[in-house]
Amino acid sequence: MAGKVYLVGAGPGDPELLTLKAVRALGEADVVVVDDLVNPEVLAHAPGARIVHAGKRGGCKSTPQAFIEKLMVRCAKRGLTVARLKGGDPFVFGRGGEELLTLAAAGIEVEVVSGITAGMGATAALGIPVTHRDIARGVTFITGHTRDGAEPDWQALVRSGTTLVVYMGVANLPRIAGSLLVAGMPASMPAAAIQHGTTPLQKQVISTLAQLQSAVADAGIGSPALLVFGAVVALAGAEALDRTERRAA
Repeated sequence: MAGKVYLVGAGPGDPELLTLKAVRALGEADVVVVDDLVNPEVLAHAPGARIVHAGKRGGCKSTPQAFIEKLMVRCAKRGLTVARLKGGDPFVFGRGGEELLTLAAAGIEVEVVSGITAGMGATAALGIPVTHRDIARGVTFITGHTRDGAEPDWQALVRSGTTLVVYMGVANLPRIAGSLLVAGMPASMPAAAIQHGTTPLQKQVISTLAQLQSAVADAGIGSPALLVFGAVVALAGAEALDRTERRAA
């Protein structure tokens, strides 16, 4: 009898941001294949499962994607229930789409359990609304690190007037900031970098496009971190900043 695979989003880091459906899926799992960015406290919801760590971190040795997919197919064909546990949301820069196609091609039943992506959770924790009726007509999520090195259309992004949230962008911050300036984004545009968002380890800087690189270096912020560009960054609340600093102390 064939098993099943849940593609589960664990949220941005705070284990209390896990959904009830994710908790149920973990409780049903025989095997949990977990990424490095998942808070280990989340695994408490899978007390009887075999835990397989399948890390994927920029600049670090990573578990091959093909191995992860073959493992899930093999376990499911043995009749096991698998939870593929990812930080954030599995369909937002989480390779969930690739895994869904592979599992479907193998005839495996798949259920996607959405999670709160970092671009929403980490920004909200600082009081930054990624959309605002008066100053941000939308939000655009992009990656700062692509497989083929392709660049987005920076001019189109700047013209859109949307809040720009860049995942996996800290290592390429000089190139990203320079490209935005060349594309016409004002040097004074509010900007932020957030590392380990929503957790006690969270660090952040609130700056401007022109000064963000030096602010990130001074604060010692590294990967994985989120970059945010847009007028809404100026709404980051002092109370929220104080709260995250107290939590990290």
